[in-house]
Amino acid sequence: MIQTLSNDLLEVKIESHGAELQSIESKRSHHQYLWQGDARFWGRRSPVLFPIVGAVWNGIFRMDGQEYPMGQHGFARDMEFTPVEGGADDEAWFALDWNDETLKRFPRRFRLEIGYKLHETRISVMWRVTNLDTEAMHFQIGAHPAFNYPDFNAADAVHAYLDLDGRDLTSEVIGEKGCISEETVPVGRDADGLLPVGADTFARDAIIITGAKVRRVSMLTKERTPYLTLLFSSPAVGLWSPSAQAPFMCIEPWWGRADLMGFDGEFQAREYVNALEPGAVFNASYMIIIDNI
Repeated sequence: MIQTLSNDLLEVKIESHGAELQSIESKRSHHQYLWQGDARFWGRRSPVLFPIVGAVWNGIFRMDGQEYPMGQHGFARDMEFTPVEGGADDEAWFALDWNDETLKRFPRRFRLEIGYKLHETRISVMWRVTNLDTEAMHFQIGAHPAFNYPDFNAADAVHAYLDLDGRDLTSEVIGEKGCISEETVPVGRDADGLLPVGADTFARDAIIITGAKVRRVSMLTKERTPYLTLLFSSPAVGLWSPSAQAPFMCIEPWWGRADLMGFDGEFQAREYVNALEPGAVFNASYMIIIDNI
């Protein structure tokens, strides 16, 4: 089921399957900002990552002394959410409740609510996680929106520029089995302080900046004019594109991060994990701003 939010400037569409953004389109230029999905590169558009972000070592998730299989980025993105009634024309909410199948993969009772609110050229993406269990709940949650490069040409040396608000940034490096190695590398920027995005930018997979060092990422055109911006307060952010030929890149605020290579402990001992006591509620959000409408 598709729900549409619309104003004089933008039309935004959300699919109830995964509560996933499907479209961000300018009403003036009809430019599509959100990647539309193509399995040749990446078939998704903007999945929500829950109850983990990234990969667990050997695909094994441990909680309460038990082991569970867990695929990359969890299972919420592949489940049907229920639209929540009562939202305004500029706002939509979706809910996912625990069931017998989720308990086989994640042994906690929960409710995950995802909301979208449109105001002028800003889209707020809101998450609310409620622990409905009698035990403490540990989890991660993250975003994975993919944005089309403006005026993409695979032959160009630079597809876009990124303006990151942090300084002296380093990236963690993905090693074996999608998990984090001990290596870090500097995030190089040009004389104007911008990160050029080209064929080699993601040669070693995603750029992962942790420690809440970045709270804003702006994508600029090849001419260095504003295109779109993400604002967030997450402890980590990932930047990724699957290949030099892919006409998009992802800007991913994460309240979580993949396992370290070789990690075989309980999930609550993993780095960047959120904890909720029974009955407690976790709220987080990020904002997409279209700078060039």
